[in-house]
Amino acid sequence: MKGTTLRFGQGFRVTAGNRRSQAAQMVLAPGESEGGPDNRHKGSDQWLFVVSGTGTARVNGASHPLRTGTLLLIERGDMHEIRNTGRTPLRTVNFYVPPAYTKSGEPLPRGRS
Repeated sequence: MKGTTLRFGQGFRVTAGNRRSQAAQMVLAPGESEGGPDNRHKGSDQWLFVVSGTGTARVNGASHPLRTGTLLLIERGDMHEIRNTGRTPLRTVNFYVPPAYTKSGEPLPRGRS
C-alpha cells in the first residue's frame, strides 16, 4: 500500500504512482493556465478532479466548466488546456493511467513507465 498527504503549493507536481498509474497535484493562480493547443498525453488517460476553485477545461476545442467537485476524463490523445477563471487558486488532483510523467514531472514517451 502507498499513501501520501497532499500539500498544495504552486504549479504541477507528481505525488505518487506505480508502474500502472500515477497521481499529481496542480495549482493554478487566478488567470493562469496549463497546457494549450499542443498539450496531449499520447499514451495516458487523465482523470482531473477539482479540489477547490473554478476554471475552464478546453478539450478538443470544446469548453467545459470546472468547479469544486468536478471530475473530468481527458482521454489519451485529447488536446487540452486548463485555465483558472476564478479569484482564488484552482487546485486539482490528476490521475494518469498509465503514468504520463517521470517523478520529476517530465513527460514520458507514449506507453513508457
